[in-house]
Amino acid sequence: MAGLSLLAVAAALYTQYAWDMQPCAWCVLQRLVFVAVAAAALLGLAMPGAVGRRGSAALAMLLADLGLAAALWQHFVANRSASCNMTLADKLIGVTGLDRTMPEVFAAYASCAEAKVDLAGLPYEWWSAALFTLLSLAALRVVLRPA
Repeated sequence: MAGLSLLAVAAALYTQYAWDMQPCAWCVLQRLVFVAVAAAALLGLAMPGAVGRRGSAALAMLLADLGLAAALWQHFVANRSASCNMTLADKLIGVTGLDRTMPEVFAAYASCAEAKVDLAGLPYEWWSAALFTLLSLAALRVVLRPA
């Protein structure tokens, strides 16, 4: 789960810098959630016993579900807006300060409408939604695994 989550962030950075697909605030929020899912998964690897692994997997599942919600919000609501300024995503990224400390990764450079692009024939956020769904299901499998 951690590797897949970090690969998603790497892919987003590649498309940003190699293909000039600039991110909006909702895109950046999804990057942050992918990093958080990876951190939860790595925490689970470090935890001794099934209880620790299940707890970390439950956290990863919750985070993946939040990421899925962000991707769906981006597709159905934010993409229809000319601006992402002062949306929940913009505020959350601003509160973390990551847009200032790591702007190469966590700064939004496009409006939601400008960031509305397709990748291999599908809206970019659907790729993110699909990956968050897979991560959530993988985490659920760990949560439900017999001891």
